[in-house]
Amino acid sequence: MKTLKFKLYEHKRSKHLKRMINAAGVIYNHCIALHKRYYRIWGKHLNCAKLQSHIAKLRKRNSFWQLVGSQAVQDICQRIDKAYQLFFKHNKKGVRPPEFKKVKKYKSLTLKQAGYKFLGRNRVKIGKRVYQFWKSREIEGKIKTITIKRTALGEMFMVIVVDNELEPEIKSTTGKIAGFDFGLKVFLTCSDGTKIDSPEFLKQSLNAIKKASRYHSKKLKGSHNRERARKNLVRKHEDVCNKRRDWFWKLAHTLTDKFDVLCFETLNLKGMQRLWGRKISDLAFGEFLQILEWVAQKKNKQVVYINQWYPSSKTCSVCGHILESLDLAIRQWRCPSCNSFHGRDENAAKNIQMVGASTIGLGDVRLAMPAIAV
Repeated sequence: MKTLKFKLYEHKRSKHLKRMINAAGVIYNHCIALHKRYYRIWGKHLNCAKLQSHIAKLRKRNSFWQLVGSQAVQDICQRIDKAYQLFFKHNKKGVRPPEFKKVKKYKSLTLKQAGYKFLGRNRVKIGKRVYQFWKSREIEGKIKTITIKRTALGEMFMVIVVDNELEPEIKSTTGKIAGFDFGLKVFLTCSDGTKIDSPEFLKQSLNAIKKASRYHSKKLKGSHNRERARKNLVRKHEDVCNKRRDWFWKLAHTLTDKFDVLCFETLNLKGMQRLWGRKISDLAFGEFLQILEWVAQKKNKQVVYINQWYPSSKTCSVCGHILESLDLAIRQWRCPSCNSFHGRDENAAKNIQMVGASTIGLGDVRLAMPAIAV
């Protein structure tokens, strides 16, 4: 399976797509209301097949709802049903049930086998109208679904999921394994001593974002000036996201070209977010790991995670001695057992590499010695 994303041309007929998404938002909220009412009366969530049948009857009497194709309506019901099943299954883990959404902020609708037709070159027929899109690459493989997405700026995108079974595999081996340690001052520290600093795009643009936010807050609610200021603020945030993602993709390709196996420590991102807040959002470790996993899978490389409770920073990478405690402010330390001098992050990266190699059977981790009071 492969996902392709294309931007639709800006045109006055795009208003019809936006009306379709608005109609999908209205149907979504109506389904949520039915679920809540059914649960309040019967104490269980509504069956997906019954919901689809009921919405199909209502759709025949509502011309606005008919803007959304029948399969798109079925997809909305299925997504809500899946969200409720996850909620009842993982309720104690903090999973929240699906809630109402503002129609203006509803983002997308999905078309499966019907409701669209490609007319050649860069034209696609959605519903009864033909739209053009920026065809940056060829669409190869069997098309499974098409999702029409609306951004906060009102721009329209088409996301295509294709089943490309004949996609050639990229095979390039270096025979190298490396461990990586994330940090706040240094984004990544590699076990070979390489350090990669984060550009911190949000920090660079923070003054411009604050200025745009103040400008937006001073405008009269409901006015055209406020909407113009809102779009300007959204553009500032989108620029940060786009720059960060571009840097992540390039870094992921660089690392996977250099190493065959990449070892990381599992991160407690929610806990880090509570401690360091905006700093963690700017570094976006989770987003980088998602991109790295995708690139590694495409290149037949391997990403290995070790337990977050392994004392990678407190363990000597030379003799295996474990310190009783190591304050976060201490960036360098000397092993009391073998007298080796360690940089905190470099030592952690080496330990992560050894544990990662042991996890996949490429080597043995040095036996850890208990801490000795000195």
